[in-house]
Amino acid sequence: MSQDYQAPEAHVWSQKVSELDGFVFVTPEYNKAITSGLKDAIDYLYVEWNNKGAGIVSYGSTLGVTAANNLRLILTVPAVATVRTQPAFSLSTDFENMSVFKPASHHQETVDKMLDEVVSWSTALKTIRD
Repeated sequence: MSQDYQAPEAHVWSQKVSELDGFVFVTPEYNKAITSGLKDAIDYLYVEWNNKGAGIVSYGSTLGVTAANNLRLILTVPAVATVRTQPAFSLSTDFENMSVFKPASHHQETVDKMLDEVVSWSTALKTIRD
């Protein structure tokens, strides 16, 4: 868990994650899991993630629920606290031709609730990081 990053891009990534109090991860479901790029982005850092809040938004043919659960478990390692409310979108009903995002209006309430939870948790967790 060293912060001796070799690539210059890693310093930028580390700095960006460090300066944020919370996150919203948006993940597709890929083979019942998150994508390798997202996993690498999380795994490359450690202390930068510690004691921060996060929300998860998923999408896929089965709403991306398995990927979201996979991500929730992965985020426990770097001590990211994920909120309960989880918007999930269907490729069939929330995307036009399975490619253009056109979410149904009923998702707005869930998204707003998740964002409120992320702000609350991130604000509370900041007190233990300072």
